[in-house]
Amino acid sequence: MKRVLIAVLLVCSVNAVAEKRRDPLNQIEIDQLRDAAQEPLDRLKLYVEFGRARLLALDKARSDPKATDHGGETHDRLQDFLDVYDELNDNVDTFADRKEDLRKALKVVIEGDSEFQSKLRALKDAAGTTPDETKAYDFLLTNAIETVDSSIEDHRQLLESQEEAFKHK
Repeated sequence: MKRVLIAVLLVCSVNAVAEKRRDPLNQIEIDQLRDAAQEPLDRLKLYVEFGRARLLALDKARSDPKATDHGGETHDRLQDFLDVYDELNDNVDTFADRKEDLRKALKVVIEGDSEFQSKLRALKDAAGTTPDETKAYDFLLTNAIETVDSSIEDHRQLLESQEEAFKHK
Protein backbone atom coordinates (compact mmCIF):
# COMPACT_ATOMS: atom_id res chain seq x y z
CA MET A 1 0.00 0.00 0.00
CA LYS A 2 2.87 2.37 0.85
CA ARG A 3 4.49 1.76 -2.52
CA VAL A 4 1.30 2.60 -4.37
CA LEU A 5 0.89 5.80 -2.33
CA ILE A 6 4.50 6.79 -3.01
CA ALA A 7 4.09 6.09 -6.72
CA VAL A 8 0.92 8.21 -6.87
CA LEU A 9 2.61 11.09 -5.03
CA LEU A 10 5.63 10.87 -7.33
CA VAL A 11 3.48 10.98 -10.46
CA CYS A 12 1.49 13.93 -9.10
CA SER A 13 4.63 15.89 -8.25
CA VAL A 14 6.14 15.24 -11.70
CA ASN A 15 2.90 16.42 -13.33
CA ALA A 16 2.86 19.56 -11.19
CA VAL A 17 6.40 20.45 -12.24
CA ALA A 18 5.62 19.70 -15.90
CA GLU A 19 2.52 21.91 -15.80
CA LYS A 20 4.45 24.81 -14.28
CA ARG A 21 6.89 24.83 -17.21
CA ARG A 22 5.07 26.29 -20.17
CA ASP A 23 5.98 26.68 -23.79
CA PRO A 24 6.87 30.29 -24.57
CA LEU A 25 5.53 29.89 -28.13
CA ASN A 26 1.86 30.02 -29.01
CA GLN A 27 0.22 27.69 -31.52
CA ILE A 28 0.45 30.20 -34.40
CA GLU A 29 4.20 30.59 -33.84
CA ILE A 30 4.66 26.83 -33.64
CA ASP A 31 2.81 26.44 -36.95
CA GLN A 32 4.99 29.13 -38.56
CA LEU A 33 8.12 27.32 -37.39
CA ARG A 34 6.80 24.03 -38.68
CA ASP A 35 6.18 25.59 -42.11
CA ALA A 36 9.75 26.96 -42.16
CA ALA A 37 11.37 23.80 -40.82
CA GLN A 38 13.73 23.27 -43.75
CA GLU A 39 14.52 26.90 -44.57
CA PRO A 40 17.26 28.31 -42.32
CA LEU A 41 16.69 31.95 -43.30
CA ASP A 42 12.93 31.83 -42.74
CA ARG A 43 13.17 29.83 -39.53
CA LEU A 44 15.88 31.96 -37.93
CA LYS A 45 14.06 35.16 -38.93
CA LEU A 46 11.03 33.84 -37.10
CA TYR A 47 13.04 33.18 -33.95
CA VAL A 48 14.45 36.72 -34.07
CA GLU A 49 10.89 38.08 -34.44
CA PHE A 50 9.72 35.95 -31.52
CA GLY A 51 12.63 37.20 -29.38
CA ARG A 52 11.67 40.79 -30.21
CA ALA A 53 8.07 40.07 -29.30
CA ARG A 54 9.14 38.63 -25.94
CA LEU A 55 11.22 41.70 -25.11
CA LEU A 56 8.32 43.93 -26.15
CA ALA A 57 6.03 41.95 -23.83
CA LEU A 58 8.63 42.42 -21.09
CA ASP A 59 8.59 46.20 -21.61
CA LYS A 60 4.79 46.25 -21.50
CA ALA A 61 4.71 44.15 -18.33
CA ARG A 62 7.19 46.46 -16.61
CA SER A 63 5.22 49.58 -17.50
CA ASP A 64 1.76 48.16 -16.77
CA PRO A 65 0.31 50.25 -13.93
CA LYS A 66 -2.24 47.53 -13.11
CA ALA A 67 0.40 44.86 -12.47
CA THR A 68 0.99 44.09 -8.81
CA ASP A 69 4.12 41.98 -9.19
CA HIS A 70 6.41 43.72 -11.66
CA GLY A 71 9.40 41.63 -10.55
CA GLY A 72 7.57 38.35 -11.12
CA GLU A 73 6.17 39.48 -14.45
CA THR A 74 9.60 40.64 -15.57
CA HIS A 75 11.04 37.27 -14.52
CA ASP A 76 8.43 35.36 -16.52
CA ARG A 77 8.87 37.49 -19.64
CA LEU A 78 12.67 37.18 -19.37
CA GLN A 79 12.34 33.41 -19.08
CA ASP A 80 10.18 33.38 -22.22
CA PHE A 81 12.79 35.42 -24.08
CA LEU A 82 15.61 33.17 -22.91
CA ASP A 83 13.70 30.03 -23.93
CA VAL A 84 13.10 31.44 -27.42
CA TYR A 85 16.71 32.61 -27.69
CA ASP A 86 18.01 29.19 -26.65
CA GLU A 87 15.86 27.64 -29.37
CA LEU A 88 17.32 30.10 -31.87
CA ASN A 89 20.83 29.02 -30.88
CA ASP A 90 19.89 25.34 -31.09
CA ASN A 91 18.57 25.90 -34.61
CA VAL A 92 21.72 27.76 -35.67
CA ASP A 93 23.77 24.81 -34.40
CA THR A 94 21.55 22.28 -36.17
CA PHE A 95 21.73 24.06 -39.52
CA ALA A 96 25.48 24.61 -39.15
CA ASP A 97 25.99 20.90 -38.39
CA ARG A 98 24.13 20.13 -41.63
CA LYS A 99 26.58 22.38 -43.49
CA GLU A 100 23.76 24.69 -44.61
CA ASP A 101 24.57 28.10 -46.06
CA LEU A 102 23.64 30.39 -43.18
CA ARG A 103 25.28 33.60 -44.33
CA LYS A 104 22.06 35.57 -44.94
CA ALA A 105 20.35 34.10 -41.90
CA LEU A 106 23.31 34.85 -39.63
CA LYS A 107 23.28 38.50 -40.67
CA VAL A 108 19.66 38.70 -39.49
CA VAL A 109 20.52 36.83 -36.28
CA ILE A 110 23.52 39.05 -35.52
CA GLU A 111 21.38 42.14 -36.07
CA GLY A 112 18.84 40.71 -33.62
CA ASP A 113 21.63 39.83 -31.18
CA SER A 114 22.79 43.44 -31.09
CA GLU A 115 19.25 44.67 -30.52
CA PHE A 116 18.65 42.10 -27.76
CA GLN A 117 21.95 42.94 -26.09
CA SER A 118 21.10 46.63 -26.07
CA LYS A 119 17.62 46.08 -24.60
CA LEU A 120 18.84 43.67 -21.92
CA ARG A 121 21.61 46.04 -20.86
CA ALA A 122 19.10 48.90 -20.68
CA LEU A 123 16.95 46.71 -18.45
CA LYS A 124 19.97 45.97 -16.27
CA ASP A 125 20.69 49.72 -15.97
CA ALA A 126 17.05 50.45 -15.11
CA ALA A 127 16.98 47.63 -12.57
CA GLY A 128 19.18 49.62 -10.22
CA THR A 129 16.31 52.00 -9.54
CA THR A 130 14.04 49.28 -8.10
CA PRO A 131 16.20 46.94 -5.99
CA ASP A 132 13.30 45.14 -4.28
CA GLU A 133 11.69 44.31 -7.59
CA THR A 134 15.02 43.34 -9.16
CA LYS A 135 15.59 40.47 -6.72
CA ALA A 136 12.96 38.44 -8.57
CA TYR A 137 14.79 38.48 -11.90
CA ASP A 138 18.38 39.65 -11.38
CA PHE A 139 19.97 36.21 -11.80
CA LEU A 140 17.91 35.47 -14.91
CA LEU A 141 18.74 38.87 -16.42
CA THR A 142 22.45 38.32 -15.83
CA ASN A 143 22.15 34.89 -17.43
CA ALA A 144 20.30 36.33 -20.44
CA ILE A 145 22.93 39.03 -20.96
CA GLU A 146 25.78 36.51 -20.73
CA THR A 147 24.00 34.16 -23.13
CA VAL A 148 23.44 36.88 -25.72
CA ASP A 149 27.01 38.19 -25.30
CA SER A 150 28.58 34.78 -25.90
CA SER A 151 26.16 33.98 -28.72
CA ILE A 152 27.06 37.17 -30.58
CA GLU A 153 30.66 36.02 -30.69
CA ASP A 154 29.66 32.50 -31.74
CA HIS A 155 27.38 33.81 -34.48
CA ARG A 156 30.04 36.18 -35.81
CA GLN A 157 32.67 33.44 -35.85
CA LEU A 158 30.28 31.09 -37.63
CA LEU A 159 29.52 33.78 -40.20
CA GLU A 160 33.24 34.35 -40.81
CA SER A 161 33.88 30.63 -41.24
CA GLN A 162 30.88 30.31 -43.56
CA GLU A 163 32.04 33.30 -45.63
CA GLU A 164 35.40 31.60 -46.02
CA ALA A 165 34.00 28.15 -46.74
CA PHE A 166 31.44 29.27 -49.29
CA LYS A 167 33.83 31.70 -50.98
CA HIS A 168 35.65 28.67 -52.42
CA LYS A 169 32.50 26.92 -53.64
